Amino acid sequence: MNARITLATAARILRQLRGDHRTVALMLVVPCVLLGLLAWVYADSPVDVFDSVGPALLGVFPLVVMFIVTSIATLRERTTGTLERLLTTPLGKGDLMLGYALAFGVMALVQAVVASAFAVWVCGLDVAGPVWLLVVIAVVDAVLGTALGLLASGFARTEFQAVQFMPAFVLPQFLLCGLVVPRDRMPGVLEAVSDVLPLSYAVDAMKDVATQTDPLGDVLPSLGVMLLWIVVALVLGSLTLRRRTP
Repeated sequence: MNARITLATAARILRQLRGDHRTVALMLVVPCVLLGLLAWVYADSPVDVFDSVGPALLGVFPLVVMFIVTSIATLRERTTGTLERLLTTPLGKGDLMLGYALAFGVMALVQAVVASAFAVWVCGLDVAGPVWLLVVIAVVDAVLGTALGLLASGFARTEFQAVQFMPAFVLPQFLLCGLVVPRDRMPGVLEAVSDVLPLSYAVDAMKDVATQTDPLGDVLPSLGVMLLWIVVALVLGSLTLRRRTP
């Protein structure tokens, strides 16, 4: 790996994203629209349901959006031969994967700030913990979605297949992360599976920030698991890169 090449790769991807206004809108606007719709649904609820489910979904939406955007963008470069040509240069697989992670990590930061600010100051989301920690978790969660999207793109042959992989990578995590049924009420096998899925820790961290005034001690282990998953996904994703496209 070469730091200069990695940064050049990240800059190239950011330039491409800057010219793709629809993708930028998808990353920045869609999470806000979904959070706003959710707040509207529960606006007349006698109990403030949005305060209980909003933080958890603030961890789900960035992951889903970044997964879709990253998997399709990477697959497009695979199918057009761009990756094949890039890999004939001094660019290494690690440079490519880390460059993508850095570029989409920048977008994840912007997305997390916009979505968190919208949820707190527009939708009225009330959290007991610090808002900055909410943003940090959202950023890590979005980068996790990026890493999983990079991994999924290695198994798809078309953009349609990349979208089809979303249920396989994301939906099981959504069902087992504790949003539908509390994890401690699940059958033992499902609870054990949920204990290793990264989205479970994102939701747990968001809930800790929402309910605790000093949640850092509980949040840090969850962030550690999510970061480990990011590293594993990037390493596995780099193994799917080939010098020649079949």
